[in-house]
Amino acid sequence: MLSQSERIKIAKRVAEELSEGQIVNLGVGIPTLIPDFLGDKKVFLQSENGLLGMGPTPDDENVNMDLISASKKPITMEKGASLFDSSDSFVMIRGGHIDVAVLGALQVDQYGEIANWAVPGKSILGVGGAIDLVAGAKRIIIACTLQAKDGKSKLVKKLTFPSSGTRRANILVTEHAVFKFTNTGTELIEILSDISMEKLKEITGVEFGCDNVKISSSKITK
Repeated sequence: MLSQSERIKIAKRVAEELSEGQIVNLGVGIPTLIPDFLGDKKVFLQSENGLLGMGPTPDDENVNMDLISASKKPITMEKGASLFDSSDSFVMIRGGHIDVAVLGALQVDQYGEIANWAVPGKSILGVGGAIDLVAGAKRIIIACTLQAKDGKSKLVKKLTFPSSGTRRANILVTEHAVFKFTNTGTELIEILSDISMEKLKEITGVEFGCDNVKISSSKITK
């Protein structure tokens, strides 16, 4: 089970990937934590239920459940924020106006193809915006745990869950490491925890290149 501190670590690392002035859509789960870690960086957060200009999480005394994200979490609005119909929100998404989509995932293959909307044999409550965002966003960042609850790696050689589309993720940020995807496969670019390289290779479902790895933890042992 991922701790809150590990979830926050992932959200903070993803926030580093976002640039001033970008329009960014945040998916369900860990991505919803990102608004609290942008600092002074001016990023325009879009929620698919009809908001551009989402602010940080409100404190308990200022929660207004009429103002929620697509994840049904209470939110705030930045000065100058816009509210609109969800159909207009999907016009933004499908029209290619989202610079970055930060999404969770059930699986990601070695080239960055994503499965994040259905588990075989389980009920499907709704696709939501996952497939539209995979198709329409200019850049895709996956923020999730490296392993599923059953201990299996979410980073796999080949998807066994239904694909969210042929578009590929650019990077995957997990509690242990950051990976990027290329036409030749997966590349490890940064280690975020005190996991050993041997253990990381053991729990990751694909082989990965590791020629130029940044180590963000002084505790790392090779």
